[in-house]
Amino acid sequence: MVGDRQSDPVAAMIESDEASRALGIVVDSWGDGRAVARMTVRPDMVNGHAIAHGGLVFCLADTAFAAACNSVGAPTVAAGAEVTFVAPARLGDELEATAVLRTSFGRNGVYDVTVRRDGDVIAEFRGRSHRLRT
Repeated sequence: MVGDRQSDPVAAMIESDEASRALGIVVDSWGDGRAVARMTVRPDMVNGHAIAHGGLVFCLADTAFAAACNSVGAPTVAAGAEVTFVAPARLGDELEATAVLRTSFGRNGVYDVTVRRDGDVIAEFRGRSHRLRT
């Protein structure tokens, strides 16, 4: 994790994120509208088809999105998001989500997050952010 709670609001947000911690999501880096997070698919994360549950892949992407959004200033929340699943992830796979700011306008932004396993694309996520008034 980069930064510390006192000087970095993203570090404080991540430290307080019990949901991501419960899923074993680790945010490795963030800054300037970018972030990288990772998660290993555990036995309790696979569905009835023996592949990673899509909602949990979405959670990984959403965590990277949140870190990227909040790395550029005032507190920011999701206004919406969608995901396209490209390939299945399986038990034991280490997934990495890379979030990148594509554009911002007013208090809004559009971010793309790519989830990969060993370089292969698993999912593409597009999130829309909204910066809160401070």
